[in-house]
Amino acid sequence: MKSFAVLAFALMIVPAALAQHQTFSVNPNASEVRMTLNTTHEVVHGTFRIQSGSIEFDRGAPEMSGSVVVLAGSGKTGNGSRDRKMKKDILEAGQHATVSFEPKTYTGAIAPSGDSTIQVSGVFTLLGTPHQITIPMLVHLDGTTATVKARFTVPYIQWGLKDPSFMFWKADKDVAIDLFLSGRLSS
Repeated sequence: MKSFAVLAFALMIVPAALAQHQTFSVNPNASEVRMTLNTTHEVVHGTFRIQSGSIEFDRGAPEMSGSVVVLAGSGKTGNGSRDRKMKKDILEAGQHATVSFEPKTYTGAIAPSGDSTIQVSGVFTLLGTPHQITIPMLVHLDGTTATVKARFTVPYIQWGLKDPSFMFWKADKDVAIDLFLSGRLSS
């Protein structure tokens, strides 16, 4: 009788444990990256397209895996000559077609539904060079849909990108990134 009770209990908790492992598949058409760069003469705003994204996580363990991949050559700021320079000289999109983030761990709790604020640590790869970063994220889960919002700063000059400043036009050494991901959840 005791072994039956243990088996029944085990059968009840296994589905709950398995249900915590989920995959967030990013919809590139409903997601984007925005950047803001302060300069001496203007604030430059731009957008980049997400190429792909899939993140696996478990609400019961702090590990994550997968990646979000952005097309380096998709950047648009509304100024054609600036965009060409950004893609060719700054992001070197000819040699490094993508920028990516691979989450590894998180702190905080991911609620089964609604909003959760977590800190995600992982590897941000820019110009083919990996950089460790921790990004605060607001995660919203609703049934089989999910959204993620994040705002963080990238020290692009420190990370090896060329400084776009020239003569009297000076750019900040950090760029603000706003990430918006939307997609589907699956167990």
